Amino acid sequence: MPDRPTTAVRHTPQAARPAEPAGSAGVAHYPFTAVVGHDDLKLALILNAVSPRTGGVLVRGEKGTAKSTIVRALAALLPPVAVVARCRFSCDPAAPDPGCPDGPHHLDGPHHSEGPRSVDGPRAQDGPHDSDVPRSQDGPRFQDGPRSLEGSRDEASAVVRPARLVELPVGASEDRLAGALDLERALTEGVKAFEPGLLAAAHRGVLYVDEVNLLHDHLVDLLLDAAALGTCYVERDTVSVRHAARFLLVGTMNPEEGELRPQLLDRFGLTVEVVASRDPAERAEVVRRRLAFEDDPDGFVRRWREEERALAARIAEARARLARIQLPDAALRTIATVCAGLGVDGMRADLITAHAAAAHAAWRGDIRVTEEDIRQAARLALPHRRRRDPFDAPGLNEDELDDLLRDAASGLDDDPDPGPPGGGQDGSEAVPGTSSDRGTDADRRQDPLPESTVPHGRASGQGRDRSQADDDLHHGPERDRGRDHEQGREQDPGRVQQDGTGQGQDVRPGAAAAPNGAAADVPGQPAAPPGDPYRVRALTVPGLGTGAPGRRSRARTSHGRVTGARVPSGRPGVPHLTATVRAAAPYQRERGRTGPGLVIRRADVREAVREGREGNLVLFVVDASGSMAARRRMGAVKGAVLSLLLDAYQRRDKIGLVTFRGAGAELVLPPTSSVEAGAARLRDLPTGGRTPLAEGLRRAAGVVRAERLRDPSRRPLLVVVTDGRATAGTEGDVRRAAAPLRGVAAVVVDCETGPVRLGLAARLAALLRGESVHLADLAAGGLRDLVRERRKAA
Repeated sequence: MPDRPTTAVRHTPQAARPAEPAGSAGVAHYPFTAVVGHDDLKLALILNAVSPRTGGVLVRGEKGTAKSTIVRALAALLPPVAVVARCRFSCDPAAPDPGCPDGPHHLDGPHHSEGPRSVDGPRAQDGPHDSDVPRSQDGPRFQDGPRSLEGSRDEASAVVRPARLVELPVGASEDRLAGALDLERALTEGVKAFEPGLLAAAHRGVLYVDEVNLLHDHLVDLLLDAAALGTCYVERDTVSVRHAARFLLVGTMNPEEGELRPQLLDRFGLTVEVVASRDPAERAEVVRRRLAFEDDPDGFVRRWREEERALAARIAEARARLARIQLPDAALRTIATVCAGLGVDGMRADLITAHAAAAHAAWRGDIRVTEEDIRQAARLALPHRRRRDPFDAPGLNEDELDDLLRDAASGLDDDPDPGPPGGGQDGSEAVPGTSSDRGTDADRRQDPLPESTVPHGRASGQGRDRSQADDDLHHGPERDRGRDHEQGREQDPGRVQQDGTGQGQDVRPGAAAAPNGAAADVPGQPAAPPGDPYRVRALTVPGLGTGAPGRRSRARTSHGRVTGARVPSGRPGVPHLTATVRAAAPYQRERGRTGPGLVIRRADVREAVREGREGNLVLFVVDASGSMAARRRMGAVKGAVLSLLLDAYQRRDKIGLVTFRGAGAELVLPPTSSVEAGAARLRDLPTGGRTPLAEGLRRAAGVVRAERLRDPSRRPLLVVVTDGRATAGTEGDVRRAAAPLRGVAAVVVDCETGPVRLGLAARLAALLRGESVHLADLAAGGLRDLVRERRKAA
């Protein structure tokens, strides 16, 4: 295989940079085949390289697990791409886009190609989209076969370049992602020209989004549209442009920093959970190879060049073989049985599993999809689609998957599955590189990528009860009422909670404790499980903020609706064209304008003022003392806090959790975007002891102070959940502890129950200059007056 560039073009938010070969004067990238372990991740990326219709990969994992390293090395393995010369939108010379903004591309004779003279698959790099992709009339359904560029005189002139890896930074603007009016040319030349963005650069390549869970919502929406349609539409600033944007979408994320929006999560075809190895020998090998790479990057890349070439050749062969893959009806019924049995939503799971199974068969060297191909595809395509709410742990129960595969096989006697070639599961003949044939590290270098791998994702272990609760949460009370009607009863969501003795108890917010209620939990022992989450009313921070984009409080942001214009302080942001023209218009004669167009100076430029919503820091301060610890009552409290956590997740907030009981307060969860971590801490929250309310407020004040230094623009919202009965310390201690929090937006959730109520939580709210809301009013309809007051204050 001839030498070719082994690194891809990577794009910064400012400008695109050309690729340089690994081991040359440019920056050498760590080789794909040199990465130790992470078999599932390698397999998922390879399946997408074989068949981009697999739909991309989402990589979830903790810090320092080589997620970005592996993804950046992927582009070096992809076949080069033939593009129309001087086309900024990477049109295919075999079928130029008739609507290309740089077109029309005239057919001017033979190609003047550089580098390799043939490209594997004219649409092999186009991404997982069927729209606008010509297919052979009598060809198979998965992919067109390879086609040569040699000798064709009816196609536009072309050059051949490496496939691009385009990176989308978290802080990128909408203009940089989608493209916008070329303002410089518009002002200096009077030309309405379009400046393409990263979506155009990623066409027929890889679009890599690091920390995809932190991407701004408006960028996520734009990215979703382009990924779904395979086309980018730009309608703004007098520009109306449509161009192709088919790409392989790869995202990485650290779940500790927050979860991904479900709409974006479902767009990723495959998902992989990566964790660092716990094997000392494997960890030592990781360090050994990394040190060797840091000492001599070019030499290290040269030592792995043969493995890289062999893997690239195998991917190219699998791509060519994909055109001959057969997917019999028996395999389709097996895929449908698995997806239906696992309860995934929609039909995208079935389609992605079918594409991934075909790619796996091609990767193995077979032309027929077998049960093992379906199993490997399902392990990667279905875990993230089973997740119904952010409190569920991701993963797939492989025992349940195997049971469904057996059920499907037993129902297909008329079309039995032939099983994987070479013995597969019965072990008669192991395929080189499988988990049963790992060998030494030297052996792994000879065949660095296994055919089948052991999943790193966690098994969810979700039973029928959990799935039922998930369904209740997402489909609302209408489905609950329908199900309860069939059972001959009416029931409110979250009303009945088993107390461990088999007796149902009422745990609705604000429900009174029964006379024979359970005693308070022993200090240090886990409390009762929380009640079911429910929809809560919106709580907002008054005023107009400038924090990170979110969905809670009003804020001035870089996106949203335009509310005005202003003179920029420093480097101008997105210009307000109308205001800029108005500012320049009175001075045209004295500036000597003689023809069409405007003479605009820097002082004329006005930037747009936009208003949207921001995310806040929602800090929960939860009373876990003995006065709150009756099982019924604490279950209702936990259900309320769990509901507020879900609301914070949906509104893109950061959350923190402070608890107080016994002799002091504890920061159980430092501020984070991971609502899953918050729910886990809440479920394991122990209760009992005295009520050191002042200590809880002091600890909360310290957290707010530290977060203001770390992120000054993110405004805090304090949510104190207590009955207000401070049994440790004095009233003066509480007053002094509340004083530093008086400038913080606060809501006190009053958990006091019973016929005689002291109103201590309302007095605490007055000290904090916040609002007091009873626990029962967080649910179905009790915060109307509060919301109206907050809207007026905002």
